[in-house]
Amino acid sequence: MDLKNKVVDLRSDTVTKPTQAMRDAMASAEVGDDVYGEDPTVNRLETRAAEVFGREAAIFVPTGTMGNQIAIRLHTQHGEEVICEARSHVLDWEMAMTAAFSGCQSRTVMGERGVLTWEAIAGAIGPKIYYRARTGLICIENTHNMAGGTVTPLGVMREVWEGAKEAGLPVHLDGARVFNAAAALEVPVAELTEGFDTVMFCLSKGLGAPVGSMLVGSRTMIDRARIYRKALGGGMRQAGILAAAGLIALDDMPGRLGEDHANARLLGESVAKSAAVEIDLDGVHTNIVIFQLAGKRDAAALVARLKAEGVLASAIGPHSVRFVTHYDVSRADCEWAAGVVARELAELEG
Repeated sequence: MDLKNKVVDLRSDTVTKPTQAMRDAMASAEVGDDVYGEDPTVNRLETRAAEVFGREAAIFVPTGTMGNQIAIRLHTQHGEEVICEARSHVLDWEMAMTAAFSGCQSRTVMGERGVLTWEAIAGAIGPKIYYRARTGLICIENTHNMAGGTVTPLGVMREVWEGAKEAGLPVHLDGARVFNAAAALEVPVAELTEGFDTVMFCLSKGLGAPVGSMLVGSRTMIDRARIYRKALGGGMRQAGILAAAGLIALDDMPGRLGEDHANARLLGESVAKSAAVEIDLDGVHTNIVIFQLAGKRDAAALVARLKAEGVLASAIGPHSVRFVTHYDVSRADCEWAAGVVARELAELEG
């Protein structure tokens, strides 16, 4: 092994390269014009996604952000509020599109480890009076990226969707990494998400596809979603080339996610040995590890030093660092990276 040129990329699970099976399927994919509904491979992917989640229909979109924002537009009217967790992706990483596209504002609620309970949500629901913005939607993120890949248990989510139904409110799941949640809980995704009105999940994160996400829901909802996908520039003509990889991601990749979780645990336990960091090790549920540098040390500087040694990571705040494990980093890669990180953290301790 040429350790001098070795690179282990832990910045995100979006950096994965297509598997050989995906490349072969893409090369031979049967295609048509998807805007006309004539791409047979896209149609198969949408049918399969709906089957996996126990829904009537699904739509293929280029990104998870587009899927989430289409869902928000479907469920809300201008001038309403969307309840979401205070560090959620729809709030921090989707370019204020809840406001720009749907004309809604976010009502944030801080959840312990990113988990929103019905009790916390209920207190944020706007009263139905004419001089106060009404709540239009509740949005849950599972797993929760910026909380460290934490998992919301099925029982908690069931309380949310049952409470929302009683309150007359729709609930959307940002399930970008919902297959990681399902793997951690050992619960099928259909059962884990059955009470949500719509669910978005990514094919291009832990599942390893090069491009694409899915939005699933009722036939009526997904028919309307096609209007908003087109409005956002998501009509992708011969998209079967991408959908072919998505089919493999959906059927073949969920079963191996436990490997990523074990590798994240290895990294988390290694980092936790250092006096230079603060980490909630019990919050490492899936494939994401987030830790803070003690003494308000510079996260960007540490990330730069790690890069020089062949380990790519993300500074997600002035003092916070994130690792994400995925298909393209092996157990041996993570063991090697843990050693590099330990040496750099030892320098900080000194």
